[in-house]
Amino acid sequence: MSLMIGGGLSQMLKDGTKHLSGLEEAILRNIEACKQLTQVTRTSLGPNGQNKMVITQHDKLIVTSDAATIIKELEVIHPAAKMVVLASQMQDQEIGDGTNLVVVLAGELLQQAESLIRMGLHPSDIISGYSSASKKALEILEELATIKCNNIRDTDEVIKFLKSTVAAKQYGWEDILTPLITNACIQALPREAINFSVDNVRVAKISGGGISDSKYVKGFAIARDTEGTIKHVKKAKVAVFAAGFDIAKTETKGVVAINSAKQLENYTKGEEKMMEDLINQIADTGVNVIISGGPIADIALHFIERRQILIIKIQSKFDIRRACKATGATPLVRMGAPMAEEIGTCDEVSVDEVSGSKICIFKQDSESSGISTIIVRASTENMLADIERCIDDSVSVFKSVIRDARFVPGAGACEIELAKRLTTFGESTPGLEQYAIKKFAEAFEVIPRTLAENAGLTSTDIISSLYSAHHSGKVAEGIDVDEGQIRSAIDMSVFDSFLTKYWAIKYATDAAITILRVDQIIVAKAAGGPKVPNMAARDEE
Repeated sequence: MSLMIGGGLSQMLKDGTKHLSGLEEAILRNIEACKQLTQVTRTSLGPNGQNKMVITQHDKLIVTSDAATIIKELEVIHPAAKMVVLASQMQDQEIGDGTNLVVVLAGELLQQAESLIRMGLHPSDIISGYSSASKKALEILEELATIKCNNIRDTDEVIKFLKSTVAAKQYGWEDILTPLITNACIQALPREAINFSVDNVRVAKISGGGISDSKYVKGFAIARDTEGTIKHVKKAKVAVFAAGFDIAKTETKGVVAINSAKQLENYTKGEEKMMEDLINQIADTGVNVIISGGPIADIALHFIERRQILIIKIQSKFDIRRACKATGATPLVRMGAPMAEEIGTCDEVSVDEVSGSKICIFKQDSESSGISTIIVRASTENMLADIERCIDDSVSVFKSVIRDARFVPGAGACEIELAKRLTTFGESTPGLEQYAIKKFAEAFEVIPRTLAENAGLTSTDIISSLYSAHHSGKVAEGIDVDEGQIRSAIDMSVFDSFLTKYWAIKYATDAAITILRVDQIIVAKAAGGPKVPNMAARDEE
């Protein structure tokens, strides 16, 4: 047996393993990959952000400026860029908004770190400076969060704070969409506001018409017709059968010999009698609306029509869950008459026709219905999907406001103030860390610069004007993208959620520091055979 000596690390590892190390191969290559990812999403930041057209591997076309959707569909495989993607996904889970801010800020921090590395600064000094600057930035952010939403149930006040979130996604339509979203959120707000769930505000998409035709309803709406001829019921009593509405079939096969016409005529009478008794028992409990989670037998539909009961088939388990929440019903897996406590109530169930599409609405006239639905209208499917993403983000911000009602000035004002104060902090810090802190401060300029560039403004002039205003004590001065000049964000009513900024800075800094800590990359040879499918995606709504 011979012992191989020498050949480096590659000799020690399996065949096909790649080993990258050093400044050029590992650190700078990782930074370059993250910069490329940032360039993709950066132009989509702000109210004037550009859309991206993504065609997935299944030929599905997606046109959006939502960074979370763009990154998800890109399927990034570079390990360093994937860390930035994971940071943005954590932001999406924590707040539901600000994913683009995480990606852009992390990319800019790494770009600033690259210039320091090329100057000769060691990554450990940069990491130390970035950690100190991040802590200081979060302290400054606390000081800037002087604006507060005092009453989460006050429609006008909530509209003022949510409008900038909607404008960042659907600029020009914020005056129409924000009141709809606000009313839907407040309507679905439980007595204990902290228990609010984003799942309680739903979206029903109907193509045709314009965005101005959108409306919200108190209760649950689903874009489908009822199964029978009954289309309208008032003071409804609702029973939900999750397993469908059919006579149970036997597990074994059997053969029936029929010798005469009389036998054939009597064959189905027993089954009909069973179904008729079942429907009569259900109707006798006062139920006049049935929701079925599976197939509905023709014979069942016949007797349901005779008893003037409205029946609708909802196959999505998520929609059945929401229908139960909206009506207070209990989903049943057995066939039979429901007990009194299992029956839900609803003020009105009706089928409306909107632009040729049927929509069934379970309307609750009470002040707090538990579920609200926004019926969105738009000319194309892509526009409908983009508005739905905007609504989801805005509802998530509403939930974050319940947790922490503080806001900071938007329109780039917060970032410039952070950059100004961090630069001062860096100058008073001894040692090599001060260079990293100053570069960390400079990285915040990317947000107002991007807002200006996307709006077609001269970014250099805007940045210098903002610094001039902030040095004179005007901490709320931001960019007015309509007029192309600087103006108070408070006067423009442009506010950013404190929690969104807080977690974005935290996640972006953590991602940048993690990537800077990497000095070697070891890539094993990919295993053969088919790729493991993403099982989690199958159960998504």
